[in-house]
Amino acid sequence: MDIVTTIKGIWQDPIFKESSVGLVPTMGAIHEGHLALIRKAKSDNKIVVVSIFVNPSQFDDSNDLINYPRDLDSDLAVLKKENVDLVYLPSVDELYPSGFDTWVDPGALGTKLEGIARPGHFRGVATIITKLFNVIQPDRAYFGQKDGQQVAVIRNLAIDFNIPVEIIAVGTVRESDGLAYSSRNIQLTSQDRASAVLIYEGMSRALRLFKAGERSVKTLIACVSETLLEELKEEQIEYVAIVDFNTFDQLDYAKDPSLILVAVRFGDTRLIDNLSLSQSTLG
Repeated sequence: MDIVTTIKGIWQDPIFKESSVGLVPTMGAIHEGHLALIRKAKSDNKIVVVSIFVNPSQFDDSNDLINYPRDLDSDLAVLKKENVDLVYLPSVDELYPSGFDTWVDPGALGTKLEGIARPGHFRGVATIITKLFNVIQPDRAYFGQKDGQQVAVIRNLAIDFNIPVEIIAVGTVRESDGLAYSSRNIQLTSQDRASAVLIYEGMSRALRLFKAGERSVKTLIACVSETLLEELKEEQIEYVAIVDFNTFDQLDYAKDPSLILVAVRFGDTRLIDNLSLSQSTLG
């Protein structure tokens, strides 16, 4: 497994003479969700590159950036076991050198939901992903559907800037009780961890209502909110929304498919999740 820390090192690495490169961008703290992306990338490509970079420009809260989970030694051991071909470990100065002042505007999609909750977040995401695409020039890039709005932003980015990379979303990987894998889960107290399962439970209840014929967004959102409030306080719920799968416009009546999204805060730890409202799957 090659470990490269510079852009020059990437461009000079002979591994890129091989065809079919799959990129899995991460911020480290590798978990089962990341491994699903890596395994999908390995099945699709000859070479798999994993980047680990805690991107400061996508954090709207400096404390969140400082406290973001980091365990590089463990990450590298896991990636080596997964037979990843190359790990890209750039420094902040490498990707944001002195004088850096050009940013990628994610457009209207970046101003909704997570864009409101985390001002500047998607500008930071769009900028760093553009840089990674330019440096690594992958054939395919892999992202988790748990961050559904992020996937949509990146897909639009590739289309609008004519970047020749296929964006592949991999379904959310969940723990046995339904909680979506996230690097932030380790920050939860045992009590908060127990309560966090209500996110998936609430969305699942709404999906069952949808599959039974309910289309009122107000009713479906109420179903999720009532489930969350079984153990959470109202101020912990940042939003529950049902949106168009492609535009992320909020809907009055759910359609097939729509996307239900939830953001919940446990102290300083913020969790997001989503589930497709579709007649065909339970998610």
